[in-house]
Amino acid sequence: MAIDRRRLHCINELIQCHNPEYPRSAMDIHISTDNRVPIYLQIVNQVKYLVASGRLAPGEELPAIRNLALQLEVNPNTVARAYRELEVAGVVTKRRTAGTYVSDAGSPLARRERLKILTERIDALLAEARQLGIRTDDVIELLRQRDERLEPEEI
Repeated sequence: MAIDRRRLHCINELIQCHNPEYPRSAMDIHISTDNRVPIYLQIVNQVKYLVASGRLAPGEELPAIRNLALQLEVNPNTVARAYRELEVAGVVTKRRTAGTYVSDAGSPLARRERLKILTERIDALLAEARQLGIRTDDVIELLRQRDERLEPEEI
């Protein structure tokens, strides 16, 4: 009997929504079939983001290949390829017969990924400032002022 993946996915969603004790995964990955980026790279990029943002902590176990493939409704080989890419990049480590885990040392890409995310936001800020006719020096001054306001007060 063939498994109806959509039905199984819906059943899992119902279990998670209606059972507060059901463990929720930090691996909240969404695949877009409209995207020209290969599915395995979408998985790689999203896992890197989750590690860089701290949503996946060092030592945390990733879902088993088959489970994630079922959840995402993709071929298990696609997830296996993504996990291999992540292992080569040093983001995850495989433990024989025990699963795949976020690297204990933290991802060597974590800082680079955080800077990449921040760079994209800075680019958007600068583009908007230019559209509004605000000089870069004024944006930098505004950043300094906001930073001072956000600094925790010393006791």
